[in-house]
Amino acid sequence: MTRIIALLAALATAAPALAQEPVNLRPDMPSVTVETEGGPAEIARIQDNAHELSGEWARTSRPCPPFCIQPMTAAPGVTTIGELELLDMLADPDALVIDSRTREWFAGGSIPGAINIPYLEAPDRLDELGCEIDFDGFDCAGARPVALFCNGLWCGQSPSAIRRMIAAGYPAEKIHYYRGGMQSWRTLGLTVTGD
Repeated sequence: MTRIIALLAALATAAPALAQEPVNLRPDMPSVTVETEGGPAEIARIQDNAHELSGEWARTSRPCPPFCIQPMTAAPGVTTIGELELLDMLADPDALVIDSRTREWFAGGSIPGAINIPYLEAPDRLDELGCEIDFDGFDCAGARPVALFCNGLWCGQSPSAIRRMIAAGYPAEKIHYYRGGMQSWRTLGLTVTGD
């Protein structure tokens, strides 16, 4: 009987060490709710303190070319942002967050609230981003703030889309580049569509 009591006492003192600590976005913010085409979606981090990535998102080395490390700045005048700034843009009804990956990648999981405009189509779809079609291409006086992302630091799809959008007349100062992309988003255990 003494052994059982000692075992129960040991388990009781060990319980706090086994407890899961909360995994917030910021100390004062456990989650953010954003509007999506399918209704509100909550973005939070995975609450399992022992969670680890596996599969495609855990890979560290991809052949270069084409999967070369991307520069910090996608183009002159474009602002590079991190996850908290991207969350602010997702909550801003005037801003658009664009997953510039191919449709297949988008269908495999994306950031809630992002729309898919594949990188090769971006310069032809500026009318969806506040520009108006005119005889010379696009008038982008009413361009909305946008943030583009792709698979991660080694993915050239969003930088390519950004450069092509600027060449088509989109103002660089309205473009934000989430360089970390899906790999950084998943590394932080943030909510992904389709998961």
